[in-house]
Amino acid sequence: MEEEAKECYKKAKSISDEVLKYAKSIKFENVTALSVAETIEKLIIDKKGKPAWPVNVCVNEIAAHYSPTDASLILKDGDLVKIDFGVQVNGYIWDQAFTVCVGDDKNPLIEASEKALEKAVILVRKGVKVCELSEVIEDTVTSFGFKVIRNLTGHGLDRYTVHAQPSIPNVKNNIQDEIRDQAIAIEVFVTDGSGLVKESEPPCIYRFEQDKPVRLWEARKILELAKTEFEGLPFTPRWIKNVPKIKMEMAIRELLEANAIVAYPPLKEETGRPVAVAETTILVE
Repeated sequence: MEEEAKECYKKAKSISDEVLKYAKSIKFENVTALSVAETIEKLIIDKKGKPAWPVNVCVNEIAAHYSPTDASLILKDGDLVKIDFGVQVNGYIWDQAFTVCVGDDKNPLIEASEKALEKAVILVRKGVKVCELSEVIEDTVTSFGFKVIRNLTGHGLDRYTVHAQPSIPNVKNNIQDEIRDQAIAIEVFVTDGSGLVKESEPPCIYRFEQDKPVRLWEARKILELAKTEFEGLPFTPRWIKNVPKIKMEMAIRELLEANAIVAYPPLKEETGRPVAVAETTILVE
């Protein structure tokens, strides 16, 4: 790994660690998910980083890929709230996530996810096999009497790429790929449900895919912003100002139909049971 990349990763980590400490101090009860997301995004920018994607604020059975678009979702006592945020510096991404149970300091799902993450991180080194990491994750989670989410994984990180190789499943496998000198995100999802997520609606996160001719001026504006301002990384329509809601919806629809952007629908535990997540990034050298 080149020195420039290492320095950018280290700067992104420093910002991310400060943001994580602040985010964990937030009083979540009776606040909007939108205010939480916007506060964290602003803090990243204030500290001279950029959000690598819209801050995810996923509640209860929603495991991933939900970022609030308005102030309608209010966090309440007992909610299991997952905060997933990324900091990018010059395209190099640091990815962290944690879970809180609103109004309660302890929750067994959270405990299981954090313990599994802790044990997996201890194993991470150059040359360790993906299957070794997956085994310790699932064994730890099942020792608590819970299941991992089988169709969500940890992952490598690359420049301007959130999900790079290798994928690191939370379930046991026989993947012999070895961790090299790279950034990887260990991401442990835990549930007392079936252990699978499915896509739900509506999507609220999108990403530039390719240049395509589109008719609406608003669609052309969004596509240009997705490519340049957001640097090809995931974005949310709420980041785009001065486009009326109806025009925004029409433009997004046109861009999706043209395959100019891709959508990331919210991922929901298929039986409606709550999910906890614990995630950190490791720079393997």
